Amino acid sequence: MNQSALAAYLIAVADDELIIGHRHSEWTGFAPDIESDVALSSIAQEEIGHARLFYERVSDLTGNDPDHIAFGRPPAEFRNAVFAERPNGDWGYSMVRLFLYDRADQERLNALAAGELRPVADLASTVRREERYHLMFGEQWLRRLASATEASRARMQQALDRAWPEALGVFEPVAGQEELGAGVVPVAPSEQLARWRQSVAAVLESVGLRLPAANGGEGTGGRSGRHSDDLRVLLDEMTSVWRSDPQAKW
Repeated sequence: MNQSALAAYLIAVADDELIIGHRHSEWTGFAPDIESDVALSSIAQEEIGHARLFYERVSDLTGNDPDHIAFGRPPAEFRNAVFAERPNGDWGYSMVRLFLYDRADQERLNALAAGELRPVADLASTVRREERYHLMFGEQWLRRLASATEASRARMQQALDRAWPEALGVFEPVAGQEELGAGVVPVAPSEQLARWRQSVAAVLESVGLRLPAANGGEGTGGRSGRHSDDLRVLLDEMTSVWRSDPQAKW
């Protein structure tokens, strides 16, 4: 088993979780109601915690400090999907993104949990259990906003049309991923994408939303370090305290 390829794959998973978690955290104090504020803040904290768990597995493989992996790299060395780094926009877009991302993450975790590499499979199983609430929260808000009025459904369709092409980029393979083999990731990205599309389409159809047309080539590049300026701005803010004293112990 190629340890460098495994580390690269786990970094991509961790980067997704860290960046989407940070975006969720930006809603703290600004969500539509106190219950949603507390819930999304909790989800953000859990995503960042999941990122740390995956960074720690990378640390076991590479010997690098988890905090340095998370905070010490320039944007071009991040492997998160571009989808995760986009600014929040309005609440509708954020809920569409949360719904689409967590459904995609579920397929990825299912694949890892089915693998034969026990440390990774067990980690994926643990994280998957904690992600169940995220799935419920995203779907409930999607249904609520898409079913309220014709105007709200139209706005949700606009958010979906905007988010969908880049959401497909979550399934972009990491360089060297094919070297991991079926023992680590027994479900190919193309099959994960197909399962995700089917599960998402069923929910969208039930609330009167149209599945956008996209061929899967949009929204890619993040897995090879091609990011938007949105990531640079986010990282400047997110890492400012760490960069002030990288050797500090908290």
